[in-house]
Amino acid sequence: MLFHEVLIRERKRLGFSQEELATKLNVSRQAVSKWETGVSQS
Repeated sequence: MLFHEVLIRERKRLGFSQEELATKLNVSRQAVSKWETGVSQS
């Protein structure tokens, strides 16, 4: 399973929106979106 697949699965399992996860990780929602689409992994 690829990173972005695990990220999406676990975010949804925990019930977080992309915005909520971004806040918890101190990154932008756009960063989370890019991670989830596989555009960026850093």
